[in-house]
Parts: sequence; structure tokens; C-alpha cells
Amino acid sequence: MANTLDPMDIKQVFSLHADGLSNRKIADILGLSRNTINQYIGWLKASDYTAKELIGMEDGLVRELFPSRTTIKNKRYDALMCHFEQIRKAQKYPGFTFLHHYTAYSEAVDDPYSYTQFMEHFNRKYKKEKGSMKLDHIPGNEVYIDFAGKKLSIVNKETGESEALEVFIAILPYSQYTYVEACRSQKRADLIHCMNNMLSFYGGVPKAIVSDNLKSAVSRSSKYEAEINRSFKDFAIHYGCATNPTRAYRPQDKALVENAVQLTYQRIYHPLREITFFSLEELNTELHKLLAIFNNMLFQRKEASRKELYQSIERASLKPLATQRYELKEYARAKVQKMGYVYFSADKNYYSVPYRYIGQSTTIHYTQKIVEVYYGHERIAIHQRSDLKGRYNTIKDHLSSTHQQYKDWSPEHFKQRAGNYGQDVEACVNTLFLDREYPETAYKSALGLFKLGQLYGNERLNNACKRAIMGDAVSYYHIQNILKNSLDKCVEDPLSNNQTHIPVHENIRGKESYQ
Repeated sequence: MANTLDPMDIKQVFSLHADGLSNRKIADILGLSRNTINQYIGWLKASDYTAKELIGMEDGLVRELFPSRTTIKNKRYDALMCHFEQIRKAQKYPGFTFLHHYTAYSEAVDDPYSYTQFMEHFNRKYKKEKGSMKLDHIPGNEVYIDFAGKKLSIVNKETGESEALEVFIAILPYSQYTYVEACRSQKRADLIHCMNNMLSFYGGVPKAIVSDNLKSAVSRSSKYEAEINRSFKDFAIHYGCATNPTRAYRPQDKALVENAVQLTYQRIYHPLREITFFSLEELNTELHKLLAIFNNMLFQRKEASRKELYQSIERASLKPLATQRYELKEYARAKVQKMGYVYFSADKNYYSVPYRYIGQSTTIHYTQKIVEVYYGHERIAIHQRSDLKGRYNTIKDHLSSTHQQYKDWSPEHFKQRAGNYGQDVEACVNTLFLDREYPETAYKSALGLFKLGQLYGNERLNNACKRAIMGDAVSYYHIQNILKNSLDKCVEDPLSNNQTHIPVHENIRGKESYQ
């Protein structure tokens, strides 16, 4: 197969020629045809340079002086090229190493190339990937987060079943100070919990959180403008930092955290390989012990550890933590009912909002402790979350004036109000609320009495109530009849002096009519 003769091969040809080897011998050693060697030696002799001068030249100048092509045709080279095709397919799988495939190649052929030549031919045949820029990280500027690809596990003591756990990893790029924690899933609740613990571990907040395109952090990935998950964005706002997901399919954007994942496998996973854990807490306790050892290890090319670099330089660049930990928020939609409440379906109870929003659609933001109601982007109500189902949670200021007045109703309210009409009216109202299992049923009767006071005056109402009490007939309708018939003006005891309480009337017959 045709190939451009590499400047390294040309230099090898000239080096062997300078050592006194024949053209035939050079062809056998390098696997090239003898005519090719003859041609290059002829060009060497025709040039103005010696073999030693050409060997010391830069590769680019050698290529310009000897730009022709050559043909390598031998079984040894063909076998190598066939093996390269298999290597290219195997590169897609995790754990790939050239050394492993070179060992397989050297055992499969009779006359293998050396490992150096093996790699030289591979890199010559397949161009290397584009280079990546070295980034200079600023202390306290970013924190990179990701989940490890390989999982750890715990065992249920009762059933013996193994449960796979995710491993959250974070790294401050300047000091490379690392945080590791095991959790049950990559869902939003677990991600937020791990990030809360991460910031507590660092004791401060960086300017930005750089995440991989996790589903729990990014709703829709993009090369240029990713759509951030609402909870992840709310977390960042709470702590006063920004979110900056890496570009999709650009592993170089998160090279440091990927390297941290690999180091976690080596420094933490490997020592735990023969230990069985029965709870998440036990596993995290051991993880943090190994993490402390890892962060205290000295860098090979620096006279400091990750922890020392963090404490001496990066910690001072972090912003202070918020006074309270962030609580994960959930969201629901609800329409304000005519009563001025929204129905919170998660707990099956009700929360009041200002009455002017009746009929409007709102969004409920809730945590384990707080329920907030938003109209558009404006928060219109905030309540302590109640776990009692069917309860109406009310803030008095949310109610209209009519509703506020009704909200104040109670037996004590009516008894106090009755005192303004007179002592007997108050006694009558007290009687209305006696032996009432459900006091609300007497509210209307008491209101009726107050209305009678407005119609007939306080004095007549007080006398009517006195008459009703003496006759043991306390009710709204009875007192109303007393006032209609002006019986309140006869304040004497109708049962005293053996006098009948029935008034004299010409249509009323006496006992003599029944003899």
C-alpha cells in the first residue's frame, strides 16, 4: 500500500547508511523495497548535504528535500495494518489501552514491530485529535460537579439484596480540592442535597457552578445556550452564584472533574473494593475518611496538597454561605376559589390569598416547611405548611372586610356585643349558647336579636328578653312576638298574684262557656 515516507524513516535510512550498512540490509531492517533505498541513497549523494547534516535537520526541511512517495509491500506491514483496523473499533469501549492490544498483536504475528514502531505507525496512519487549550483557573471562580460512571453499593441486612448508589463528585479547579458523596440517585432532590453538603464542606460559594448536562440540572442541553432546570437555577440564586453547564459532547470542558472521577476510582473505590456496607451513612463515613487522605496527599510537581492550596489561597476567594440551607422547591398550579383560597392538592388543604386575586390562576412554590403562592412573578402569599388535611389556613389580612368580620365571630364575640343592649339581652344570648354542641347554629339567632334592638330600641328589647327568660321561652321568634304584641310593656311577672298571662279579649271565652 502507498504511503508517504516519513522524515523519521528517511533519517533512519541515512543513519543506517552512515553506519556502513548495505542498501539490501537497510531495506530488510526497515521493511522497505530495495529500489526505494537505492533511490533515497542516490538523492543523498546528489544533494549538497551529508547524511549527518540531514539527520540533524528539522523534519519539515527533510520533507521538503525528499517529498516523493514510496510503497511498502511486505507481509509484516500488512499484518500490522490489519490489526490497526481492530484497534480502531476497540477504541470506543471503556478501559482501552494500546499496550493491551500491542501484546495481543505481538503474540499473533511471527515478526512483530517494537512497541515504539507500533505506536509510530499507528499515529502516522491515523491523525491525532485536535489539541486542547490549557485553561488558567482563577481561585474561587468555579466549582465543577459530576456523577461518577461507576457506582458503589450497600447491602440490605434483612433481605441480602444489593442496592447500587450514585457517587457525586465536585472539584475546585484552582486547588483541585475535591468533595465526594454517595447518594441514592441522580434525581433533583439528591443532587440538591449533595450540592448543599458540598458548599458546607467548602465553607463558601464560588462564582459559578459548572455541571455536566445532567437531567436533574439541565432541562435541555445545547452547545451554545442550555436550558437550566428550574430547581438548579433556584439553588444558584439562593446562594448568589451562577450556573454554567458544559457544552454537549465536549469532554474537554470538564477535563478536571473527569480526572477527579478517575482519581476517585483509584484512591477511594479501590480501597473499598472488599468492604461491605449496610447503610448509606456507613458508606459516606468511610468515603470521607479516604477523601481526607486524598486531599492531604502532596502533588507530584507541587510542594503542597489540595487542602493546603485551598486553605492558603482559594478559601479566601469564596463568597460566604447563605444563612440558611437551600430547600428543594416543588411547583403546582391552582386557581383562587371564590372564598379566597387556593387548593393545595399535595396535602389536600387550603391556603388563603388576598381576596382581589379571586378567579386568577396562580403558581404554588412549596418546600417541606413553606408554601408560597405566586401570581405571575409576584409572591402574593406565604404560609407555614400544614400537614392537616382539609384545613383552611388563613391570614386575616387576606380577607375582605365582610369576611374579616365573619372570621371574628365566636360565642364570646356575641356575648360581649349583647352587653351593649342590656343585661337581660346579654343573659338571653348566654342562654342561646347553652348546651349547643355546634355554637355556630346560634349565631343567626343572636344577630336576629340585635336586629330587633335596631327596630324597637334597646329598652324594649331588654324588657322583651326579660319576659322571655321569666317564661323560660328564650328564642328569636318568641321575643319577636313579644315585641310585636307590645307584651314587653308589661314587665310584671305574668305568673305572680295568680293572674293569667293571657290578655283580656272579647273573643276569649271563659270556663263558664264549657259547663
